[in-house]
Amino acid sequence: MFLVNSRAIIERIVNGILEIVVQTRDKAGETKKIELPGGRIEQYESLTQALIREVKEETGLDVVEIEGEDTRVDTTGIDPEFQVECIRPFGAYQTIKGPFDSVGVYFRCKVQGELLSSGDDTKNPRWISVDELRRLMDDDPLQFSNVDRAGIMFYLKSLK
Repeated sequence: MFLVNSRAIIERIVNGILEIVVQTRDKAGETKKIELPGGRIEQYESLTQALIREVKEETGLDVVEIEGEDTRVDTTGIDPEFQVECIRPFGAYQTIKGPFDSVGVYFRCKVQGELLSSGDDTKNPRWISVDELRRLMDDDPLQFSNVDRAGIMFYLKSLK
Protein backbone atom coordinates (compact mmCIF):
# COMPACT_ATOMS: atom_id res chain seq x y z
CA MET A 1 0.00 0.00 0.00
CA PHE A 2 1.28 3.49 -0.89
CA LEU A 3 -0.33 6.61 0.61
CA VAL A 4 0.09 10.34 -0.06
CA ASN A 5 -0.82 12.75 2.74
CA SER A 6 -1.21 16.45 3.41
CA ARG A 7 -0.71 17.37 7.08
CA ALA A 8 -1.21 20.55 9.10
CA ILE A 9 0.87 22.32 11.69
CA ILE A 10 -1.76 24.78 12.87
CA GLU A 11 -0.26 27.64 14.86
CA ARG A 12 -1.46 30.56 16.94
CA ILE A 13 0.04 32.83 19.58
CA VAL A 14 -1.98 33.45 22.76
CA ASN A 15 -0.58 35.78 25.42
CA GLY A 16 2.86 35.46 23.82
CA ILE A 17 2.78 31.63 23.88
CA LEU A 18 3.04 29.65 20.63
CA GLU A 19 0.42 26.88 20.44
CA ILE A 20 -0.43 24.20 17.90
CA VAL A 21 -3.38 21.85 17.39
CA VAL A 22 -3.00 18.16 18.18
CA GLN A 23 -5.69 15.49 18.30
CA THR A 24 -6.10 11.84 19.14
CA ARG A 25 -6.57 9.32 16.33
CA ASP A 26 -9.80 7.46 17.10
CA LYS A 27 -10.12 4.86 14.36
CA ALA A 28 -11.67 1.48 15.10
CA GLY A 29 -9.07 -1.24 15.51
CA GLU A 30 -6.13 1.18 15.81
CA THR A 31 -4.12 2.21 18.84
CA LYS A 32 -5.02 5.71 20.01
CA LYS A 33 -2.14 8.08 19.27
CA ILE A 34 -1.61 11.84 19.36
CA GLU A 35 -1.32 13.27 15.87
CA LEU A 36 -1.44 16.41 13.78
CA PRO A 37 -4.52 17.05 11.62
CA GLY A 38 -4.32 15.79 8.06
CA GLY A 39 -4.69 12.74 5.93
CA ARG A 40 -4.76 11.16 2.51
CA ILE A 41 -5.26 13.22 -0.57
CA GLU A 42 -7.95 12.06 -2.95
CA GLN A 43 -7.24 11.35 -6.61
CA TYR A 44 -6.36 14.61 -8.41
CA GLU A 45 -6.95 16.68 -5.27
CA SER A 46 -4.31 19.35 -4.72
CA LEU A 47 -2.17 19.25 -1.60
CA THR A 48 -3.69 22.48 -0.28
CA GLN A 49 -7.25 21.42 -1.07
CA ALA A 50 -6.64 18.19 0.85
CA LEU A 51 -5.15 20.13 3.75
CA ILE A 52 -8.17 22.45 3.96
CA ARG A 53 -10.62 19.52 3.72
CA GLU A 54 -8.84 17.34 6.27
CA VAL A 55 -8.47 20.15 8.82
CA LYS A 56 -12.20 20.94 8.53
CA GLU A 57 -13.25 17.27 8.79
CA GLU A 58 -11.04 16.50 11.77
CA THR A 59 -11.12 19.72 13.79
CA GLY A 60 -13.99 21.89 12.50
CA LEU A 61 -11.52 24.73 11.86
CA ASP A 62 -11.28 26.73 8.63
CA VAL A 63 -7.79 27.21 7.19
CA VAL A 64 -7.30 30.91 6.40
CA GLU A 65 -3.56 31.03 5.71
CA ILE A 66 -1.05 28.46 4.48
CA GLU A 67 2.63 29.26 4.71
CA GLY A 68 4.14 28.82 1.23
CA GLU A 69 0.85 29.31 -0.59
CA ASP A 70 2.34 32.36 -2.32
CA THR A 71 4.88 30.02 -3.98
CA ARG A 72 2.17 27.89 -5.62
CA VAL A 73 2.19 27.62 -9.39
CA ASP A 74 0.21 25.33 -11.64
CA THR A 75 0.03 24.52 -15.31
CA THR A 76 -3.68 25.30 -15.71
CA GLY A 77 -4.36 26.60 -19.22
CA ILE A 78 -1.26 25.14 -20.85
CA ASP A 79 -2.64 21.66 -21.62
CA PRO A 80 -6.31 21.05 -20.73
CA GLU A 81 -5.61 17.29 -20.47
CA PHE A 82 -2.79 17.54 -17.93
CA GLN A 83 -2.31 19.91 -15.00
CA VAL A 84 0.32 19.94 -12.25
CA GLU A 85 0.83 22.13 -9.20
CA CYS A 86 4.07 22.91 -7.42
CA ILE A 87 4.24 24.49 -3.96
CA ARG A 88 6.77 24.94 -1.17
CA PRO A 89 5.58 23.08 1.94
CA PHE A 90 7.07 23.44 5.42
CA GLY A 91 8.47 19.92 5.24
CA ALA A 92 8.11 16.56 3.55
CA TYR A 93 8.34 13.00 4.81
CA GLN A 94 8.52 9.45 3.54
CA THR A 95 8.36 6.30 5.59
CA ILE A 96 11.53 4.27 5.17
CA LYS A 97 10.38 1.23 7.13
CA GLY A 98 7.04 0.01 8.43
CA PRO A 99 3.81 -1.74 7.51
CA PHE A 100 2.96 0.71 4.70
CA ASP A 101 4.76 3.18 2.48
CA SER A 102 3.68 6.77 2.89
CA VAL A 103 4.85 10.11 1.60
CA GLY A 104 3.44 13.48 2.55
CA VAL A 105 3.94 17.13 3.19
CA TYR A 106 3.49 19.36 6.22
CA PHE A 107 2.14 22.88 5.91
CA ARG A 108 2.26 25.51 8.65
CA CYS A 109 -1.08 27.27 8.69
CA LYS A 110 -3.45 29.54 10.55
CA VAL A 111 -7.15 28.91 11.11
CA GLN A 112 -10.35 30.43 12.38
CA GLY A 113 -13.37 28.92 14.07
CA GLU A 114 -14.01 26.69 17.04
CA LEU A 115 -12.62 23.22 17.64
CA LEU A 116 -14.98 20.25 17.52
CA SER A 117 -14.96 17.79 20.42
CA SER A 118 -14.43 15.02 17.87
CA GLY A 119 -14.05 14.83 14.13
CA ASP A 120 -13.59 12.34 11.31
CA ASP A 121 -11.83 9.42 13.08
CA THR A 122 -10.43 11.84 15.67
CA LYS A 123 -11.26 12.98 19.16
CA ASN A 124 -10.18 15.75 21.48
CA PRO A 125 -8.61 18.19 19.02
CA ARG A 126 -6.96 20.75 21.25
CA TRP A 127 -4.49 23.61 21.41
CA ILE A 128 -1.28 22.88 23.33
CA SER A 129 1.77 25.04 23.85
CA VAL A 130 4.90 24.18 21.95
CA ASP A 131 6.59 23.75 25.35
CA GLU A 132 3.97 21.10 26.24
CA LEU A 133 4.46 19.45 22.86
CA ARG A 134 8.21 19.29 23.48
CA ARG A 135 7.64 17.83 26.97
CA LEU A 136 5.23 15.17 25.65
CA MET A 137 7.70 14.23 22.94
CA ASP A 138 10.56 14.01 25.45
CA ASP A 139 8.46 11.99 27.94
CA ASP A 140 7.16 9.39 25.47
CA PRO A 141 7.59 9.81 21.73
CA LEU A 142 5.66 6.56 21.15
CA GLN A 143 2.42 8.27 22.24
CA PHE A 144 2.51 10.10 18.87
CA SER A 145 1.48 8.64 15.54
CA ASN A 146 4.25 6.91 13.63
CA VAL A 147 4.14 9.41 10.76
CA ASP A 148 3.86 12.58 12.85
CA ARG A 149 6.68 11.71 15.24
CA ALA A 150 9.30 12.80 12.67
CA GLY A 151 7.21 15.78 11.54
CA ILE A 152 6.93 17.05 15.11
CA MET A 153 10.65 16.56 15.68
CA PHE A 154 11.34 18.49 12.46
CA TYR A 155 8.99 21.28 13.57
CA LEU A 156 10.52 21.56 17.05
CA LYS A 157 14.02 21.62 15.55
CA SER A 158 12.98 24.51 13.26
CA LEU A 159 12.00 26.63 16.31
CA LYS A 160 15.45 26.56 17.93
